[in-house]
Parts: sequence; structure tokens; C-alpha cells
Amino acid sequence: MASATSKYCGLRAAFALAAVAVALGGCWTSPEVVTASVPNDYRQRHPIAVQEGNHSIVVFVGTGRGGLSGPQRADVIGFGESWVREGTGGVVVDVPVNTPNARAAASAAREIRSTLSMAGVPSSAIHLRRYSPDDPERFATVRLTYPKIKADAGPCGMWPTDLGPSIDNPGYNENKPYYNFGCATQRNLAAMVDNPADLEQPRPESPAYTMRRTMSFEKYRKGVSTTTLYPESDKAKLSDTGK
Repeated sequence: MASATSKYCGLRAAFALAAVAVALGGCWTSPEVVTASVPNDYRQRHPIAVQEGNHSIVVFVGTGRGGLSGPQRADVIGFGESWVREGTGGVVVDVPVNTPNARAAASAAREIRSTLSMAGVPSSAIHLRRYSPDDPERFATVRLTYPKIKADAGPCGMWPTDLGPSIDNPGYNENKPYYNFGCATQRNLAAMVDNPADLEQPRPESPAYTMRRTMSFEKYRKGVSTTTLYPESDKAKLSDTGK
């Protein structure tokens, strides 16, 4: 009899533990994970990436002329001044060889080197590199290249689904923007920004003009208007109507 009672008690304990386990298991739910193949926000779908890229110009040199023309010299000076502001590496000057204009290109490369030095590029940062074009008969150019930090987005023009309703596009009824939406805007913004770092963080503020601020505070303390009055401000008025 005692063994039957102990066996019954053991079964009750086992059922009780199972019930507690079920109750505790019902209190915990796994978090719902929502995945989307295409983000709805165009800034996430077509992000602007800040990375290092190349800035290049070409100089056309004819077979019968060595050196640079006036406009070409201005282009090289502007290229050198841009390197001073934004260059992250040296300037590479690619000079063609084994071409009809190879001799004139070598002469132009020497003037390019001196012109870049005048624009602020140190001689140690200028590297001449000779190259043989795939087609020697084709008009070869002198190429100037330096690395810089730039912003880029895209590529654009990708249409994985139709714009209108179709069997292959069941997501049309969800009223979501199409995949290419906003790509051109992001790409144009990346191309127009002067300093790519502005896309990541603001620039530091310039110090306050202490003299002007002190003068304005002094006028405010005396009860005088702090408005700046210019002697020739009345000349800009078209008429005296309303006086």
C-alpha cells in the first residue's frame, strides 16, 4: 500500500513539474524578426558612400609641339591647386612612349612638373610614369591623377521590378516606392558636395567676433538700438512711398 502511495505521489510531482514547465514556457516568446530585401527609405536603399577615389585630367599634346598652351597651363595650375586642398597622395603623370607624339609628350611632361611645383605641389609628390597605349596609332594623351576623398552613390537605373501591377510584382499593392526612387538625387548630391566630410559631421564653428559682440552688448545695456545703420542704405530704396 505504501509503495502504491509513494508511486502516486511521484506521478503527481512529475505532472506538477510538467505543468510549471509549460507555464514558464508560455511566458517567453522569441522576438519577431522583420527582414526586408529592399528598404523603404531611399537614403538606406541608395546610401552615399564616402571613400577614396581618383581625380584626373588629360593634356592633349600634338606631334609637332612641345610644352603647354595657355589654356593647358591654366588647367594644370588649377589641378595643382586642387591637390593642395584635397589630395590624399602624390600626383602621377602618365607619359606615353612609342607613339608619334612621344617626344612632344616628354617635353610637355617636364613643363607640367614645373607648373605643378609653381602651384604648390612639392617635387617629391610628383611621379612620372611611362605607359605604352594599346593602339600606338591612336592619339595618346598625358594623364594627371591624384587620389582624393569623394562621395558617391549608385549605380542608378536598376529596375528589378515593374512600376505597374504585374504577376511578377505582388508588392505593387503595398504602395512602396520603386527601387530606383531617390537614386538620382543621392548621386547628384554626392557629386555636388564640396567636402564629403560634411555628409558625416558638421564643420567647426568659427570664433565669435568679440569686438562687434561687445559693442552690441554695450548698446543693449544703454537701451540703444543694436541695429546696424549704413550711411548709404537709403540709396537702395526705389521710392519714398509710405513715409
